[in-house]
This record gives sequence, structure tokens and C-alpha cells, in this order.
Amino acid sequence: MRRRTLLTAAAAAALPSRFAIAQSNNGAGTNKLMRYIPTADLSVLDPSWTTTQVSITHGYYVFDTLFALNSEQKPQPQMAKSASVSDDGRTWDIELRDGLTFHDGEKVLARDAAASLKRWAARDVYGQTLGGFVDSFGTADDRTIRIKLKSPFPLLLDALAKPNGMLPVVLPERLASGDLTKPITEMVGSGPYRFLPKEFVPGGRGAYEKFQGYVPRNEKPSWASGGKQAFIERIEWTIINDSSTASAALQKGEVDWWEQVQPDLLPLLRKNPDLTVTNFNPVGFFGTMRFNHLQPPFDNPAIRRAVRLGMNQDDYMSAVTGNDSAIYRTCKALFPCGTAYGEEIGTAQMTGDVAAARAALKAAGYAGEKVVILNPADVPTIGPFGHVTYDYLKQIGMNVELQSMDWNTLAQRRTKAEPVDKGGWSIFHNWWLGTSISNPAISAVVRGLGAKGWAGFFNHEKIEALTAEWTAAPADADRMRLAKLIHREAMDAVPAVILGRFFILSAHRKGLRGLLEGTSPFPWNLSWA
Repeated sequence: MRRRTLLTAAAAAALPSRFAIAQSNNGAGTNKLMRYIPTADLSVLDPSWTTTQVSITHGYYVFDTLFALNSEQKPQPQMAKSASVSDDGRTWDIELRDGLTFHDGEKVLARDAAASLKRWAARDVYGQTLGGFVDSFGTADDRTIRIKLKSPFPLLLDALAKPNGMLPVVLPERLASGDLTKPITEMVGSGPYRFLPKEFVPGGRGAYEKFQGYVPRNEKPSWASGGKQAFIERIEWTIINDSSTASAALQKGEVDWWEQVQPDLLPLLRKNPDLTVTNFNPVGFFGTMRFNHLQPPFDNPAIRRAVRLGMNQDDYMSAVTGNDSAIYRTCKALFPCGTAYGEEIGTAQMTGDVAAARAALKAAGYAGEKVVILNPADVPTIGPFGHVTYDYLKQIGMNVELQSMDWNTLAQRRTKAEPVDKGGWSIFHNWWLGTSISNPAISAVVRGLGAKGWAGFFNHEKIEALTAEWTAAPADADRMRLAKLIHREAMDAVPAVILGRFFILSAHRKGLRGLLEGTSPFPWNLSWA
């Protein structure tokens, strides 16, 4: 069987006492320690199980992927040495690179990767699309994964390099072959850092140490790809939900890096000569309001369209950025503005006219059904959205209740299919990294997979059929045409409402060097001056 090699390795150019945070930075100048405040509590350790960003960040510490995106958003070999595809496009061989070892000392083999891909493809939105084309995730030998397809899937490497959502990480076969209905809790990866389970306190702290057996690629790092050099020996996570407390801890040197700074604290932190305020994610975040499509009133698309009509993105963006117009822009589209498919086709559907929305809601048949908004009080970059929506829905005449909770409780509640009087829900808000929703196959926001898709039970057979065509399309022009059709179908069906694009800034001690841009706050390349 004649093959074409597509990719090969190439060099590329005052805290609560239970937190027990030290009062001085023992890591500075020695690379022994870095202390970090993540955006939320790490409740799910399995990065192939949830779309929650904090789990994805954790996943990048512990695990690795076969391919990864670089700064040009192109897939690059990571655990892979090379990839080749048969002339008929139906058989892919992916060879593993040398030096891959799991944290338990076992070598990474092709069967580990094959089992991991099979598990990921059963759950992830993009993975399910790929899985529909796959005959088998198998092996040719201990170093070669062999994927046999029913028909060509030109974007296979793009799928395996996806940076967010549910990560296609490689697990040991014994873990990857376990119960698909449960997330894994034993953290055995092959990434640059080992998770320390004995030091993990849910809602409190976590710790990681450099994995001495990790062999980085001999390349410059670029986003999630390239050489992942772990210079810091130990990284400690501390959950601090109160922004003022987090700010004080950073300024006193009790922590070293705060992932997401509340906008009203930015001026204070910028004045501190010992701190640096930065934006590690140049693509930006996209606020989202998600409906429950299974239960009234939002099982009615006309009601969803009526609600969207009077929404004002500036209200949402001002609330979450402290009215700093320099770090947000409106974006009336379902694909991210500034990306290939981010055409703003929603200007007429989202006018901000509250009176028109009130009239449209009445015409759509709204009968006073109770609307329950789930709102994460512990996530300051999401919580304000719920309050804006609550005020707006009251203005247009809806019977609405705002229920505040922590993010972990929200993540569990949003999976419930029951009506609101039995613990169900109507609306929740979140944000997505732009790279997470940038095309039809990867975007959980527009996909119509029903219960198999993202929370909200949005089912749309036509969108799914068009997406299947998009993934199999041979040329960019064909994909562009199909993406426009998908976009218009989704704008009519209103699976969710995009609230605008904004940047969440980060702050760290000035001596911490090497922070990389990308889709997550990556731990590699970091060192102390």
C-alpha cells in the first residue's frame, strides 16, 4: 500500500489558614516552586470528560496529546513522530516518537493511544464526528497507531490537535478501556508534570511536581506544541474564590500567578512594581448564554429568538470587563469574530430593542413559564452575565429566578433533564475560548447532538448533516460554503446566544519568566529570573 507522509518531526524555530501558603517565595531564583490561583475549583480531574477550562489546564500539566496546535493554529506532531495516510484516504498510520513514558514508569505504546482515542471519540463533540468515520482505532505495531476509516476524513489531524473542549489526551490502556460512563480519577499521564494525589484537597489546593522522565521535543514551544521544558520543579494550586483576597495574596508575595484578574482590580495591580499584568490568550473569550432546549419555555425556538432580539452585548461585556472597552468588542455571530467563519450575520436578530423583544415574546406564545438561571457566584468572569440576563428577562415580562451557586454545582445541575420544579434549569452562562468554537465540527455551541452534545439538549439533524459534509469536504471553498449554511441554520435555531468577545487578563510576580501565549495558562517554559 503506497503511502504519503504528511507530518514528521521537525525543529521549530492574608489567607485562610487551611491554604497554608508560605509568606515568602522560596521558588524565586531557584525554580523550586511556583504558586498559582486557577480560575475555579478543580472538581473533575479527567480532561477527556468535561469541557470545563480548569480541567483542561490541569490536563496539560499531566498528560500529552499526539498532536497540538501551534500559534498559527496548525496541527503539529507532539507525542507523534510522523503521520501518513494511504492514497485512498482511509488508513492513517501515526508513529510515536522516542522517549515517551508514563508517570508510573511504563512505556507509552500504540495500544495506549488507540484506546485513548476510542474513549475520547465517544464523548467529545469533534471526536464523535470523527468516530462516525472510523472503522477501528488499532495498531500496526507497538509504536504505530493505525486508524482505519469508512471514508476519508481530511481533518483528522486537526481533530487530534484540538486544544480545548475535551482533550484527546493519551492514557494508559488500562484506564482508557474502563467504564465510559465515569471520569477517570487515577492520574497517570506522560506529560511534563506529575499530579500529587495525596496533596489534593477539592475546593482547597493541589500540587504537581516535575516528571523527571519526560523527554521534551527538541523544538521551541508554540502554544500547546513544541518542546515542553519543565523548569519549575513544583507547582502548587490554591483555590481562592474571593477576588480581594486573591489580589492581596499576589501583592504580598504569598502566591505568584493569578490566572484571571477581576477587572476592577487591574489598576491597582498595574501600579505594583513587583507585578506584571498580561494577556496570555490572544484569541479571546466569547461569552455565551445557553438555553435548555428540552423544557419550556425554551423548547420553543420562537421564544429563543424573541429573547435574543432585545439583548445588548455591551451590557454583558461592560459587566464582565468593568466597562473597559479596550478589552472587549461586540460580536453578533455564533462563530468567533476574527476567525475564518466569524461572519457577523446576527445584527438584525440582536438589535437590543427591549420593546420589540417584549412584543415578540408575547407573539411567540410565552405563557408565564418559570425561567431558572443557574449562576456561578465563584467565577467573577461569568457571574455578572447572570445578573444582566435576570434584569433583562424581567424587563421583557418573563417569570424569572436567579439561583446562585458554585461552578461545580452548576456543572452538575446543567446535566439534569427534569423541569425546573424538579431541580431542572432554563439558562446558564459561560465563556468559550475562541479556538474552542471556531469551526462547525469543533463548536459545541452550534452542534445539534442532543443529549450527546454540550449541556442544553440542543438537537438539530440538518446542522449535523451539514457538519458531516463539512468534515468530508475536500477543499477550503467547499468548507466555507457549508459553514455559512450551518451558521444560518444555527442563527435561526438559536442554540445559544453569543454575548461578545473579551479578554481576561492575568497577573504574576515580575520575576516569573517565559509565559507562553496560547489557549491555556501552560506550565512549561516558566522559570524564575
